[in-house]
Amino acid sequence: MQVSSLSKTKVYPEFAHEALHAPREGAEFTAAEILQQPALWGELAAAYEQVSATIAAFLAPLLARENLRVLLCGAGTSAYIGEALAAHVAKQLPLAGQSAEAIATTDLVSHPHLHLDPARPTLVLSFGRSGSSPESMAAIDICDALLPECYHLLVTCNPEGKMAAYARQQQARCCLWLMPEASHDRSFAMTSSFSCMYLAVLLLFCRDDKALARVVAMANALLDERLPEIAALALEDNTRLVYLGGGALKGVAREAALKLLELSAGRVIGLYETPLGFRHGPKSLVDGQSRIVLLASSEPYARAYDLDMVRELEGDDQARGVTMLCEERLAADGQRLLDEVWLGLPYVLYCQLLAYYTALNLAVSPDNPCPGGQVNRVVQGVNVHSLDLYRAPL
Repeated sequence: MQVSSLSKTKVYPEFAHEALHAPREGAEFTAAEILQQPALWGELAAAYEQVSATIAAFLAPLLARENLRVLLCGAGTSAYIGEALAAHVAKQLPLAGQSAEAIATTDLVSHPHLHLDPARPTLVLSFGRSGSSPESMAAIDICDALLPECYHLLVTCNPEGKMAAYARQQQARCCLWLMPEASHDRSFAMTSSFSCMYLAVLLLFCRDDKALARVVAMANALLDERLPEIAALALEDNTRLVYLGGGALKGVAREAALKLLELSAGRVIGLYETPLGFRHGPKSLVDGQSRIVLLASSEPYARAYDLDMVRELEGDDQARGVTMLCEERLAADGQRLLDEVWLGLPYVLYCQLLAYYTALNLAVSPDNPCPGGQVNRVVQGVNVHSLDLYRAPL
């Protein structure tokens, strides 16, 4: 969006702090919502103490079911939370016959019979910033219609949304978990809402106060010390950025790519892959106007493959450059202590900042990059069709 308050003047590294802490009109919401995240993570962890007993009481009888199926569901950015964390959640489930899977509501709504198993009790863990997107509510309705035993844990940032209202009406099989008020982003793109709902899953299934404290410290250090570095990358005038991540970090890489695409209004293409998958065709897109951002694992075996890709890309000398994010470079002590699911939080913050500075350099409003309404903050234009039209496969 070209607006008078956003000039075409580039954000040079020496002005990176000012551009984030004193943003011009059209960037205020996004800047504030990126900056507040470390504080919000602490607020969410503290608030969890007040609701943990209620959530545990709701989950206890479900987690005692031998064949419980957990579905992590959302649309767009909210879907990537499940994509990043479903495998980790599956490892935390107490019984061997239980499973956890990520299914985007955009897939579930159009092809429910491919994804739902009426023979198994199902916990649907739904994520939604507004909690009112058409697919979010349609997925809930479809699960209720097609699954004899269906329960819902609804994680949302909006106490007034349709998801929250549904939970209050269906308390016998629903549990509502509201994120901190400030996580209900006012800007177009999800930033605080993504990271808070992502953290909610970690608090629920693998709480680690020491890991969280380290993540918050890393994020604060990034905001204090790394802004010039990130602003310098945004100055490169790349036509595309590729985010590479494996395991949980694949979902984070996907979110990073979407954030760049959204905030730049599609003028810089964001793509994602795994380090190993990148060789299988996608690597052909690399040229002199491409930067690769690799989200490195902290697990030594996975890191070996990350380093192979970095060496290969540098040896090819085709990309403008390769940036490798890793804990030991972002942490003050240079140590590698965190599981990669926790690294997703500081990594996504770094990538949000890169998208933010890229938007400013293009004179695009981060708060409203699509003023024509072709893409909206809460999705519009979705017709939810009756299940009577759907013929279940034989």
